[in-house]
Amino acid sequence: MTFPADYKNRLDATLSSIELPKVDEAIRVLVEARAEDRQIFVCGNGGSAATANHFACDMVKGASYGREQRFRIMALSEQVATLTAYANDVGYDAVFAEHLKNFARPNDVVMAISGSGNSPNVIHAIEYARSAGCYTIGLSGRDGGKLRPLVDLSLHVDEPHMGRIEDAHMIICHMICYHFMDTESPT
Repeated sequence: MTFPADYKNRLDATLSSIELPKVDEAIRVLVEARAEDRQIFVCGNGGSAATANHFACDMVKGASYGREQRFRIMALSEQVATLTAYANDVGYDAVFAEHLKNFARPNDVVMAISGSGNSPNVIHAIEYARSAGCYTIGLSGRDGGKLRPLVDLSLHVDEPHMGRIEDAHMIICHMICYHFMDTESPT
């Protein structure tokens, strides 16, 4: 078997393990957040930052453009100047939590993405979000790390390989985004 064929077979098994009722629950939470004009924040590091940014883009443009109700969503990982200022002056562990302190309000939604589930800045963001009364969603892999038990809704991918974890996280994000893009018509 070739490497690509083996990777695809393992990815198929990983995708089959996604708990679809939990993805449906995430969609329901976001439907309510949009209806109540609540802010949604998403964060992650490295590949997870790219997934967070991509998710926010899809929700801001694809799931909102031409629609009467729009999503108020911000990827904290896109805020490069703020992120690097906090990283330099305070510490990298604080980059997302400190940003949330300026913007997050009770009942907002904070979605954190971490392949290992152990990124300190992501954990601190969720800890702050919970203390502020936000609803928390976590996308994790491997054993879920510290993130999995901290969040209100865990979208966990039980897979040790970081590439397949990130692949599955992107698929979950697309399931959520395309729910809105494919089932709701623009006005």
